[in-house]
Amino acid sequence: MSLAYPFQKFQDWFTQQWAILWGKQIEPEAEPWLMGPFGKLGSIGDDFVNQIAEEENLIIDRNTPSLGLVSSIKDLKLSDVEYNRLSREVISFYENTGLYQLNLSVKWSIWFKAFGNLVNLLFSNRIKQLNIPTSNSKDSEEISSEIITLQDPKTNEVKYRVWYRTFKSTGKVLYSGVYSTCVLPSGRACIKAVFPLPKGNATVIMSPSVGPNGELYLDSSGKKFDDPGFYFLLNDSKGNFWAQYIKSFRDQLSVSGLDGDVMAKQTLTLWHQRVLKFNYEISCKN
Repeated sequence: MSLAYPFQKFQDWFTQQWAILWGKQIEPEAEPWLMGPFGKLGSIGDDFVNQIAEEENLIIDRNTPSLGLVSSIKDLKLSDVEYNRLSREVISFYENTGLYQLNLSVKWSIWFKAFGNLVNLLFSNRIKQLNIPTSNSKDSEEISSEIITLQDPKTNEVKYRVWYRTFKSTGKVLYSGVYSTCVLPSGRACIKAVFPLPKGNATVIMSPSVGPNGELYLDSSGKKFDDPGFYFLLNDSKGNFWAQYIKSFRDQLSVSGLDGDVMAKQTLTLWHQRVLKFNYEISCKN
């Protein structure tokens, strides 16, 4: 039986061993649509940006306001009808994310709030990643948002786009993720968010569609490996790659534009039960 890397925190080892037992061993070359950066032991935050740049000889570009989560919304390969219907504000946000400021409010389901506290206690506070507030927000909280790119100095190609978000009041990391598009084996183009973790990552792949009023819908619902959904990836003690597809966990996001501003609503569910909801108010920086 394969074993998780032994010299790390027990809670990290335990979750990785669980993924080995219930997941599948993969070859990175055979699953390029799924692969993304792994974190090293210790805290994550934005430390992994420097680690990737050093390992792959890339140039880091920070604090460039016009940078976006995607170079072009056309990378999502929407139909002509969907693209023409898509809100211009939504397109601008995804292509120029660094120009926008965010305010966030959170509402937990009472049944899962204790789970959120446990995750923060065991993982998030320590590794500076996925630090979701565990108290429901009456008022929205301002989020500092930055797009960081890593470029190949020989080709000037942007290899990674990192969306680094922290709470402005405390400096705590909300999310530190690598965003890109990918094409599933089915041929479907999706948005992919990779959140590095010690010896692995959490990856969410979301399928896009456009609503009747120009909203962008992103949905991670799937039924099997190779579908949109939530994946947990890791290296075991021998350096082998493993992936666990968790179809019971789903992420649904609706992004809409109104009078130059953007609103987003995100719902996370587990076994079809709502875990929590995020509401984002997004506007251009002054």
